[in-house]
Amino acid sequence: MTPTHSPGRLAIPSLPTVLDAFNSAPADEARPLLLECLRSLRWAERVVAHRPYPTVDALLAAADEAAYDLTVSDLSEALAGETLPALPEGVYSAAHMAMDAAHAAYESRFGHAFVICLDGLPPNETLNHVLAGIRSRLANDPEEERVVAAEELRRMARGRLVSFLQGTGATGRHGT
Repeated sequence: MTPTHSPGRLAIPSLPTVLDAFNSAPADEARPLLLECLRSLRWAERVVAHRPYPTVDALLAAADEAAYDLTVSDLSEALAGETLPALPEGVYSAAHMAMDAAHAAYESRFGHAFVICLDGLPPNETLNHVLAGIRSRLANDPEEERVVAAEELRRMARGRLVSFLQGTGATGRHGT
């Protein structure tokens, strides 16, 4: 049996994690990283203010709670920073036209960009998923759509935050 440590040797401390770096970063450095996840200054301020987080789950729970508390103004600010997802390469121009037309109808009805979380969705299903989402949500009344859009933003922020913590960047394929 091999001992895990020898007498007289110091244990090697674990390397700092991305969470450790986030927890110890100055607020002026942490805030822009959070704004890449969700473009609401109030949300980013709340998440930064409650540091340090003992675990990733605690950070995600705090981010979710802050997202649930978005005001109408906060939601408008966050939606203003979102854009349509890039369509997969090789998609026909007719698909681009269909996406543009559906988004224009949505934006005309609700006054903001359409957002939908695409986490876990294969790229070849993006177009159909987004178009089906726009079509179904066009039937919502504005208040109902505000609630749905807020939930989609929360899910997207969570996915972007997880990507950041995994070191893959905040602006991965999490939605539109």
